[in-house]
Amino acid sequence: MSKFFNSVGRIEYRPDAGPEDTLVYRHYNPAETVHGRTMEEWLRFSPCYFNMFRYFGTDDHYGNHPMVGNWEDGTRSFSNYQRRMQAAFEFFSKLGVRYYSASDRDFAPEGESWEETCSMLEEATTMACNMQQQTGMRPLYFAADLFSHPRYMNGAATNPDSHVFAFACAQVKRAMDMAKRLQAEHFVFFHPRDGYQSPLQRQMYRDIQHMGHLYRMAVQYREKIGYKGHLLIQPKPFDPMRHQYECDAMSTMQMLRHFGMERHYKLYIKPAHSRMMGRPYYHDVYMASAFNMLGMVDAADSYPEINGTSDICASNVRDATYVMKCYLEQSGMQYGYGGFNLSCRIRRESIEPRDMFHGMVLTMDTYARALKNAARMLSDGYFARNLQQRYISYKSGFGEKLDKGSTTFEECEDYIMKYGECQPQSSRQEHYDNMFNYYVYPTKQ
Repeated sequence: MSKFFNSVGRIEYRPDAGPEDTLVYRHYNPAETVHGRTMEEWLRFSPCYFNMFRYFGTDDHYGNHPMVGNWEDGTRSFSNYQRRMQAAFEFFSKLGVRYYSASDRDFAPEGESWEETCSMLEEATTMACNMQQQTGMRPLYFAADLFSHPRYMNGAATNPDSHVFAFACAQVKRAMDMAKRLQAEHFVFFHPRDGYQSPLQRQMYRDIQHMGHLYRMAVQYREKIGYKGHLLIQPKPFDPMRHQYECDAMSTMQMLRHFGMERHYKLYIKPAHSRMMGRPYYHDVYMASAFNMLGMVDAADSYPEINGTSDICASNVRDATYVMKCYLEQSGMQYGYGGFNLSCRIRRESIEPRDMFHGMVLTMDTYARALKNAARMLSDGYFARNLQQRYISYKSGFGEKLDKGSTTFEECEDYIMKYGECQPQSSRQEHYDNMFNYYVYPTKQ
C-alpha cells in the first residue's frame, strides 16, 4: 500500500540510527519484552485520525490551511472523505501500529438530512471494515464528534436546547453502532463544548444532570446491542469554553459517583490538560489511577508557556517516565483497558508528508524510552522500599487503626496525651528526585 506517501517506507526499528535518521524507531521495538509484556502490548499506540487527517494547520487568527495532502481536493464531498481514509490507513500501516482512533465525523461529512448522513456513515464504516481486514488494524477508541458542527456551539448534552441534546444522543447511538462493527476497544466521550462562558446563562446542576442522563443511556444502549468495548470519558479544563464541567479527573469521577455511573466508566486522561491547569503533566494520570479509574492515556503534550491546547508531539522523556511508572503500577490495565492515543498535531509550518511520520516517531520513541525507564524502577524495587519505609508508622499499632479508619477523635486525643508531641520526619524529596534521575538519565546502559 503506497499511493499517497510514496517518499516514506514502513518505519523500522534501528537502535543504531544516527541523529539525522529520524524516520526510524531508535527505542520502540514492538517485539521487545519489557516487564513481562512486549512493548506493543504495553503501549498499544494509536494515531489520532482527527489530528492527522482533519486538522490542516489552521490556527485561530492568522491565515488559511497550508497543510493539504495530495489526497485532498478542498471539498467536503464524500469522495474526498473516502480518499482521506485510504491515505489514513496507508499512514497507519507504514507506522507499523495495530490501532488507530477516530470519530464518526472523521469518516464522512454531514449530509443534507439525518438519513443522508447515516447512509454515508454506513458506507464509510463498510469501507473502514474492509481496510481493517486488509491491514489487521482496528480502533483503540471510537467516538462521536459532538463539538465540530455549529449546532453544538452551546454544548451537546448540556445544551439549553433539548432538540440539540436529543440530536447528540441520536449521534452517540449511531457512533456506538459503528464502534461495534469496527470492534473498537473503547468508546470515548469528549465534550469540549459542554461547559459555560458565564454562570448568568446556565443552570449548572441541570446541565451536569443532563450529562448524567447521556451516560446512563449510553450504558443501556451498550448492553442492548452487546457492544463489548469499554466506556471512557476524557476530562478537559477549558478551551474552547471558559470552563468545562468535566474539567479534571476528580470532578469527572465525582460526577460519575454522584449519578451512580462509576462502575461503568473509566477515564481517558490527556496529561497535557493537567499542564493547562498549572499542574504537573502527570497529575491527572496519578489521580485517576489512585481510584482505579485510569482507562487510557493520551501521549500528546502542550507548550508549558501557552495556556491552551497545542497538541505538540511528546519529547519530554522525564514527564513520560512519570506517566509510565503509574501506568505499569495500575493492575487494572490487565483487564482490557490501556493504550496510548497519539493525538499530536505537527506544526503549521511542517508541510511535507514525511513530517507527519517524524511527529509520530518522536512521540512513540519518547514513550518507549519511558516504558523501559519505568520498568527498571519497578523491577529494582528501590522506590517501593523507600515508600514502604516512609509509611511504616501505619503498618502496626495505632497507626494501623488510623489507616483502616477504625478510630475516633477521642482515641486520637488519648494517644497524643500518652505519647506527646510528634517528631518531624524529612520528606527526603531530593533523595527521590536523585533516584528518579538515575533511571531517566542512566550513566550506563
